[in-house]
Amino acid sequence: MAKNLTPSVIKIFSLYKDLPITHVLLLVLCVTLTWASLDILNSIDAVKNHESKTKEISINLNSENKSLQPELIWISQKINNGDNLSTVFERVNLNALDLIKLINATKIANLNNVFPGEKLLFGLTSANSLQEFHYIKSRTERYIFKRVIDQYQVEHRIAKPDKIVNYRHVVIQDSLYLAGKKAQLSDQIIMEIVNIFGWDIDFVFDIRPGDTFTVLFEENFVNGEKLPDEKVIAASFNLKSNEIIALRYQNNSGLVGYFTPQGINMKKAFLRAPLDIFKISSGFNLRRKHPIHKKIKAHRGVDYAAPVGTSVYASGDGKVVDAGFNRFNGNYVFIEHGSIYQTKYLHLDKLFVKRGDKVRQRQTIGTVGSTGYSTGPHLHYEFLVNGVHRNPRTVSLPKAEPLSGQTRASFQESTKDLIEKLRKNKQSRLEN
Repeated sequence: MAKNLTPSVIKIFSLYKDLPITHVLLLVLCVTLTWASLDILNSIDAVKNHESKTKEISINLNSENKSLQPELIWISQKINNGDNLSTVFERVNLNALDLIKLINATKIANLNNVFPGEKLLFGLTSANSLQEFHYIKSRTERYIFKRVIDQYQVEHRIAKPDKIVNYRHVVIQDSLYLAGKKAQLSDQIIMEIVNIFGWDIDFVFDIRPGDTFTVLFEENFVNGEKLPDEKVIAASFNLKSNEIIALRYQNNSGLVGYFTPQGINMKKAFLRAPLDIFKISSGFNLRRKHPIHKKIKAHRGVDYAAPVGTSVYASGDGKVVDAGFNRFNGNYVFIEHGSIYQTKYLHLDKLFVKRGDKVRQRQTIGTVGSTGYSTGPHLHYEFLVNGVHRNPRTVSLPKAEPLSGQTRASFQESTKDLIEKLRKNKQSRLEN
């Protein structure tokens, strides 16, 4: 600015050289003050402009910081048979270093031992960097791993489900299953009813139209979503005016069972029928005409018609004393249950046990077939007591020992409310 003002000052001096020196000095002073004022104003504007630019840069920086936390891309993986965490990481195209860091982050989650059916969630950046990892053991339990700098922090979450107890009264007109579905019971609850009463009731021969059952069952919900782990807590079956009541009881060791109000275990030494899905093609009849020989021949067992491949269970604990094939029985299995009882399973398609094997009740020993002298797919089942054939449907089966002492007192105290709930629901139904 001084260079710009110099010619003007020289011009002023040339124009006013004849003026008194005091006037000239005063004029120069005024010009100098004016120049200084303009320079100061320009400096202030420069400062303001600089502050404004700095503020704009700050906004841009904040915007950039937000871009450093992008929305994650989520990939879901289910643990299949034969999978481990390493194979799943390979499928998602993640490096082994992240896997090692996850495993080292906590021992509680036990990532070295994942199971089929469990789920994994991977939260990735657009650059395929793992920022968040969820190990979902169930709908109520998960481990959440979040990246902090170059490591992972772990949070263990367990959701407490809301429990709701429901009641159903079911009248059987055609089959237990169809009646249960009509009453809006799940397959799980219907099969649990079969398992609970399967030691006392043959659900093919014993069921008649008009028979009824009632059930109290518990459902669990998390965030409004129904969980699949329903359970029967009390049930009664009215069969030809004969009522059987079963109450769920869990002892101090965590063992769960179903008992009558008198404390007798519903579980017996033998099942009434050794299949889950079945219908009877012919019953126990010592004057039955054999379908192939066309002669009256003792049919010392029960035929359960079922599709080929239907599982056949051992009706009780025991030892396989014979298993093989002959032209009469087809594929067969004979099981001894102690020194008194023996069961026989004929016309099987496949055998899953061999002579000498020990088996447990409800263990699959084979599948339904049509081998040997057979007119169609079915299981022929025989029950012998001291070597004598008995009707599997009606033979008296050994009963379990009842609860006693303090255990029985604890059982009665914990189940008295269940009996009262069954009674009140029945009464309410009758009144309505």
